[in-house]
Amino acid sequence: MIEKNAFIHHVYFWLVNPENSTDRNDLIEGLNTLSALTTIHSSHIGIPAETRRGVVDSSYGVSSLLVFKNKEDQDSYQTDPMHLKFIADCKHLWSKVIVYDTIGM
Repeated sequence: MIEKNAFIHHVYFWLVNPENSTDRNDLIEGLNTLSALTTIHSSHIGIPAETRRGVVDSSYGVSSLLVFKNKEDQDSYQTDPMHLKFIADCKHLWSKVIVYDTIGM
């Protein structure tokens, strides 16, 4: 269960080569390395589900949902050397990134 005051960091990636499964797998592998960070409370990596409704945007290639206990942990994550290495190693794989950050109410 996600705690009420959790900080949710949801990142959507559009791949440069969306039909290339190797690129998608390389991005997923890179995202999996981030799970070693102690500031991340829980995480989920996914690809678009087979849901087809007008309100569903499935144009992205991979998503990463990270749950932090608080904003301070998320702020620390942003400058963590492992996160910066992930960006440096994998940024060539995506053409667009959108982030949705939320805090519990």
